[in-house]
Amino acid sequence: MDLGGQRQMAVLARLLVAGGRAVPVHTLIDELWPGEPPAQALSTIQGYVSRLRRALEPGRAPREEAGVLVSAPPGYALRARTDQVDTWRFEALVKAEADPEADPEGDWQRMETALELWRGPALAEFSDLSWAATEAGRLEELRLVATERRANAGILLGRSASMVPDLEAHAAAHPLREEAWRLYALALYRAGRQGDALGALRRARAMWRDELGLDLSAALQRLEADMLAQAPHLDGRRGAAVARAAAVRAAVGGEQGHAAAPGAAPLRVVVVDDQALVRTGMRVVLDSETGLELAGEAEDGEQAIAVVRETRPDLVLMDIQMPRLDGLTAARRLLADDNPPKVIMMTTFGTDENLYAALRAGVSGFVLKTSPPEQLIAALRAAASGDALIDPAVTTRLIAAFAGRLDPATPPELAGLSDSQLDLIKLIARGLTNRQVAATLGVPEPTVSDRVSELLDRLGLLDRAQLVVIAYESGLVNPAGHGR
Repeated sequence: MDLGGQRQMAVLARLLVAGGRAVPVHTLIDELWPGEPPAQALSTIQGYVSRLRRALEPGRAPREEAGVLVSAPPGYALRARTDQVDTWRFEALVKAEADPEADPEGDWQRMETALELWRGPALAEFSDLSWAATEAGRLEELRLVATERRANAGILLGRSASMVPDLEAHAAAHPLREEAWRLYALALYRAGRQGDALGALRRARAMWRDELGLDLSAALQRLEADMLAQAPHLDGRRGAAVARAAAVRAAVGGEQGHAAAPGAAPLRVVVVDDQALVRTGMRVVLDSETGLELAGEAEDGEQAIAVVRETRPDLVLMDIQMPRLDGLTAARRLLADDNPPKVIMMTTFGTDENLYAALRAGVSGFVLKTSPPEQLIAALRAAASGDALIDPAVTTRLIAAFAGRLDPATPPELAGLSDSQLDLIKLIARGLTNRQVAATLGVPEPTVSDRVSELLDRLGLLDRAQLVVIAYESGLVNPAGHGR
C-alpha cells in the first residue's frame, strides 16, 4: 500500500495517535509544520487526506462517503476496529485487566502477542515532531510493561531459569526501573541462585545511590529481606500460601489452641522502634485483634527499658537496631529483671551475629517487620504461651549456622539430664509445639508444658529458645535436625 511521502504519512500517523478521536485541521497544520506553516497548508492537508482515502479504501466509488478516514468537523478522524490497527491492538492487550496470579498462562500469551506486534522504535520517522516524540515515549513505556508482565508470567509458570538472560539485559538497559530488578532477582532466586539474586539487588542499590542518592525502594528491601530469610512464599509453589497458613496455625498450637479465652485479660504489648511508621503499623495490628492491647511505645532502647519497667507488659516487640541504645542491649537488660516479659526482636535483615546473640540472651524469637499481620499475631500469642519457637525458618537457620560454636557459659547440667529429658529437648529443637510433642510422646499436653518449665528452671534459662541454642551448641542436635 502506497501511503505517499513523509508528511502525508505523518497525517495518518497523527490520526492513529488520536485513537479514533477527531483531530481539528488547525491542529494537524500546527503539528505538521511547527513554527510557520506554508500558505497553502489547508489545501495541502486536504490533498493528503484525499490520497490517503484512496489508498485505505481502493474499492470505494468516487462519490461514496469514506468509511475509514472520515470527515469529523472541524477536522478528520480514523474509524477502524481495534484489531485492524496494530498500535491499538498492542495497547488493548497490554492494558487488558487480568489477574496474572490466577491465570499466568493467559497473561503470558497476551503479552507474547502484544510484543510480536512491536516493529522497532515507535514513530521513529517522525521523531522531529513533538507530538510523535511524546507518543513514542508512551508506547515505549507500554512495551516495557508488556516485557515485565510477560517475565512475571514466565516466573509464575516455572520458567525462571530461561527468563534470567533476558531479564538481566532488561535491568541493565533500564537500571532505574524497580520492576526490572525485582523480576531479575526473583528469577535468579527461583532458579536456585540465591547468592546471585542478592548480588543483583546489591548492584541495584549501588546504582540507585550513585544515580539518585536513594536506597532501594521499600518493595525491593522487603524482597531482599525475604530472600535472606528464605521466606516460603518466594519458592514459587502454588501451595506456599497454604503451607504458610499451616505454619502459622502450628505456631499458635492449632486454630483454637491459644486464642484468647472469653473474659481473659488481654495480652499487653510494648512496641519499640525508632521509626514512627513501624510503630504506627504495629499499633494498627494490635488494635485490630481481640485479646491484644498496646501498653506503650518507645523509640530507642533507653526509653524501652523505662516504659517496660513502668507498664509491666506481657510482651515486648523490639527493633534490634536503634539509636542511643540498641535493641539487643536493651533486651539483655530487661531479661535480667525479675519476672521479665517475653521479648520478640523485630528485624529487616539483621546480621546473623546479632540475631544469634539475641537468641542466646533469651529472647523468644524473631519476626520480620514485613511479616503479614496474621503472622505477627501468631508470633505474639506463641511467645506469650511459651509454646513454640517464633519464625522457625529464620531461627533454625541461625542456630544451624552457629552449631558447634561451644560457649563456656553452656550449663554443664545438660550432661546429667535423663534420656527422657534429652528426648524432649531434641523435639523442641526441631521446632515442635507442646501439642506436637505431646502427640509424639503419647502424653497429655499439660504434662509437656510442665516438663518444659522444669527443664528451664533446672538449667536457669528464660525461654525455650535458649534451650534450643544449648541443644545445638552442645551437639545434642546437629544442623540437619537429627539427634545424636
